[in-house]
Amino acid sequence: MKAFFILVFIILSTSSSFATEQAEQLFNQLKPSLYQIKLIDKASGEKSSIGSGFQISKDGIIATNYHVISSYALHPKKYRMEYLDGEGNTGLLALKSVDVINDLALVKRDIDATNDAQANFFQISATAPHKGEQLFSLGNPHDLGMIVVPGTYNGLKKESFNERIHFTGSINSGMSGGPVVNKNAKVVGINVATSGNSIGFLVPHDKLAQLYEAFLLSPPESIEQQMAAQLTANQNKLMTSILNSTWHEKSLGKYGMIPIIDVPFIRCWGDSNADKDDALILAAVANCSLDENTYISSHFFTGAMEMEFRYMQANNIGSNKFYHLYQQQIAHAGAGNRANKDNVTQYQCHHDLVMPDNKMIENKSILCTRAYKKFPDLFDVLYLSASIDKHNQALVSHFTIAGINQENALTFTRKFMEAVSWN
Repeated sequence: MKAFFILVFIILSTSSSFATEQAEQLFNQLKPSLYQIKLIDKASGEKSSIGSGFQISKDGIIATNYHVISSYALHPKKYRMEYLDGEGNTGLLALKSVDVINDLALVKRDIDATNDAQANFFQISATAPHKGEQLFSLGNPHDLGMIVVPGTYNGLKKESFNERIHFTGSINSGMSGGPVVNKNAKVVGINVATSGNSIGFLVPHDKLAQLYEAFLLSPPESIEQQMAAQLTANQNKLMTSILNSTWHEKSLGKYGMIPIIDVPFIRCWGDSNADKDDALILAAVANCSLDENTYISSHFFTGAMEMEFRYMQANNIGSNKFYHLYQQQIAHAGAGNRANKDNVTQYQCHHDLVMPDNKMIENKSILCTRAYKKFPDLFDVLYLSASIDKHNQALVSHFTIAGINQENALTFTRKFMEAVSWN
């Protein structure tokens, strides 16, 4: 079992011998407080997921990612959690707290005379790194053994609603939940995701500090209730920012007018077929989205938001043919997040004819909602409207929001409807 902690160095350049030496010293210093985290399916006795973790207190509290232990959090009767340390010792873990928005979890192992590691735990940094600072990521990629990866701090990820650190280093599968430390062995981030090509993302250290401090003050009575409260608070924060921001009017195609929300975390792209002279319908499309979501399970993601606007104009075809093709274009609107019948109810839809105040457009609209089974105050919302007052042109607007409460959903829908018009 000692082979689990074989030290593997990733050398970034031929001049990195000093970094390698630093990494080796840090690894030897921190090794006793590093763990592999395993979820074991009780019925089969086999592991169903693995990740990394690190001890942050003398009484055995270990930090990891929420997604590493999510199956246990949702189905504690089906799984058990275990750790494996550098000496090959194993033991059970208890789930103590989670931060589902920042993908963090606290688990605890028992400390006794035979596995006393009270002196071995990581210190969380009191300050953030500076741009360009060298950092060291630790974890267990592909179940091959614990490694240490030198990398660089590149600040917070731009255009992100929930903060993530941009880390230049090779974070691989299995390193999730491992610590990222500075040269003083202080935790400045937690491995969470990778985009490949040595582009990784970390949860900032202050999110872990906040979770741990909250746990010490008031441990959660229920993990499910804790998750529900976090999801509700996050969508309130998101929608308050969106609804209180400036909504600019922007033209789309020849006559359409659509909203662009002035927040950095919603990005927009555009496309058209203006170069296709033989197209039966000339189309211009704008798509705007929140480029992040919240992981609940491998079958359930929430927190996503997207808006799509499509202007269409007939090109040498009659009104009936245009209407038929137009109907085909709008038939494929769907949810913007992944969820299954265990997580959500079936969509319930309301159809209506709408003419927003002071807008020269009449729409046929559909508003659909589906409820979350474990979090009953939250819903996925799908809205689709299509203009019906022009014979040879149309404006289709569509949005989906995942994990929103009823009040925010209705407020956003009203504002969205008022912002779409003809020029």
